Amino acid sequence: MSSAPPPAGDDLVRVLATLANPHRLRVIAALTRERAYVSGLARQLGISRALLQVHLRKLAAAGLVTASLELSEDGKAMNYYEVTPFVLTLTPEVIAIAVETLTMPASVEQPGADR
Repeated sequence: MSSAPPPAGDDLVRVLATLANPHRLRVIAALTRERAYVSGLARQLGISRALLQVHLRKLAAAGLVTASLELSEDGKAMNYYEVTPFVLTLTPEVIAIAVETLTMPASVEQPGADR
């Protein structure tokens, strides 16, 4: 069985930045146990729905959670979230490979660039 290719630099930065938040780690942990809808998950975590939705959007943008819209028995539309299975192996070698594909911000001056 072959191992997955290392993540591209920008993808690695996005995932690490997304996971560098205690609320988002708690969301991942809760959704690992079971999928949940926004209101129920907000109650479980003790945070507002608005704040939870901000974190869920960031997790979804990083590809760490997915949402599916379902109708409840009373016909109410509910967004259920679940964790997207992922494995993140972080080694110095993975970082070295990822750095080669990073998109550098325009404000970062490249070595040897003329002024």
